[in-house]
Amino acid sequence: MEHNAHAASHDHQGGHGSLKSYVIGFILSIVLTIIPLVVVLNGLMSKTATLVLILAMAILQFAVQLVFFMHLKEGKDAKWNMMALILGLIILLTIVAGSIWIMTYNAVAH
Repeated sequence: MEHNAHAASHDHQGGHGSLKSYVIGFILSIVLTIIPLVVVLNGLMSKTATLVLILAMAILQFAVQLVFFMHLKEGKDAKWNMMALILGLIILLTIVAGSIWIMTYNAVAH
């Protein structure tokens, strides 16, 4: 009987993160939001460097959300979730890069 109760509580806990995990994710999210805000408000970097910084912070923010709040690496299907995410990102990058490529060279032709 005790074994079943332990297994049930373990299964229930597997789908949710700990308070420590949520606090770490929240603090990282705040830091990754404040860094580009301070740089933009104070004009600390050139326009191109600021855009690169904002993009990098957005990508890191995306990763923090997936790992700490959406529990991408947890559960029995973690490997398949990661593979599906990677495939989705490859498709997204292909579409965006292809669109930029077409728009760039279409403008030259006219």
